Amino acid sequence: MTASNLPEDYGSLLLEVKERIRAGQYQALRAVNKELIGLYWDIGRMIAQRQEYEGWGRSVVERLSDDLQLEFPGIKGFSVQNLWYMRQFYQEYHDNEKLQPLVGEISWSHNLVIMSRCKDPLEREFYIRMTRKFGWSRSVLVHQIENRSYEKTLLGQTNFDKALTPELRAQAKLAVRDEYTFDFLELGEEHSERELERALIGRVEDFLRAMGGLFAFVGSQFRLEVEDREYFIDLLLFHRRLRCLVAIELKIGEFQPEFVGKMQFYLAALDHRVREEGENPSIGIILCKEKNRTIVEYALQSSTSPIGVATYRTVRELPRELRDQLPGPEEIARLLEDGE
Repeated sequence: MTASNLPEDYGSLLLEVKERIRAGQYQALRAVNKELIGLYWDIGRMIAQRQEYEGWGRSVVERLSDDLQLEFPGIKGFSVQNLWYMRQFYQEYHDNEKLQPLVGEISWSHNLVIMSRCKDPLEREFYIRMTRKFGWSRSVLVHQIENRSYEKTLLGQTNFDKALTPELRAQAKLAVRDEYTFDFLELGEEHSERELERALIGRVEDFLRAMGGLFAFVGSQFRLEVEDREYFIDLLLFHRRLRCLVAIELKIGEFQPEFVGKMQFYLAALDHRVREEGENPSIGIILCKEKNRTIVEYALQSSTSPIGVATYRTVRELPRELRDQLPGPEEIARLLEDGE
């Protein structure tokens, strides 16, 4: 059949079929991955139990590796090192009923990264859930761990609890961090807001990755016209999962309370003049070089627009003492579960 003889709605049919095939491929890959993780879990369990009850040593595991590779020459994953990883995988998680079902949702390579670099169960849960939610590649996951996204996300200062609906607030909290690391920028310690903006735009892919994923770039110096007056938002993004515009104001100094009023104005204008039907309320991020957490808390108390205040660094650095300010385990667990 030639193109001219095709029915008018053939294009929509083709699109639907393609989407269904992609969905089927994704489900198949998920099923294969879950089966592989289950296989590695069982092998790790058998090795660990034999070692405990029968005193297996390293030489037995080495022989097991040789025999498995000989028996299954086309299947990778039975190296000595990987067999030891399987044993460690089982030992690390077999007593944790909450994490057991989650580890099958991400790949083996992602599990190895999290298992080796994170020791706290809640931190592991955070990175497992975020990897699954945002589809992080292995390299992005490593980058997120090295930049300590766990702490930076949970320390976030926002007013989302009162400014967003219950359906959105947990997702938004996970999307907006307390601090962002732009170590890819070639900027001196002293720089202007315009220099910072230009540098971020010049490395926009790195910038969006540093923001945590699922952001799309809309524009810089985004123009708003209100009553014949022009206003410009430094950076405007769109968060695909939250389905909302995200306005970012760049400040090279310390946070000032009046920044909140200006951001509220921008968000109101975006919602009335730019937001499309079906999109959620716009969110604002005030990105400063420094902030006093108490001043930020007071400044956000009376704001009804969803705003977060964060800091940025151009080097990887986060004071260890901030770990003491993390929410309690119950609050962290609730946030992760509500954000699904």
